[in-house]
Amino acid sequence: MTVIVAGKVYVDPAERDRFLEGVDGIVRAGRRAPGCLDLSISPDPTDPARVNIYEYWESHEALEAWRAVSPAPSTSVGITGDEVLKHVVSSSGPPFD
Repeated sequence: MTVIVAGKVYVDPAERDRFLEGVDGIVRAGRRAPGCLDLSISPDPTDPARVNIYEYWESHEALEAWRAVSPAPSTSVGITGDEVLKHVVSSSGPPFD
């Protein structure tokens, strides 16, 4: 079964660009990791404190293998809040029938 990790984290708006620069290497490496179908850490277009997180993995095993080798952020920016969940997906299909 595929796994999606999705949600949002909050940082000081003045530090958001630095936070995103610090996770750029994580996104680049993650997208090359075996079993990664997609990975994005991106600024929210309407909330200057919010960063959106989206990871899509072939399996729980692929996600766990990535977690074991994932690099740390290259900058130290504190997260002031988060709402991120892991979803195990049993089936997928087109969004519109």
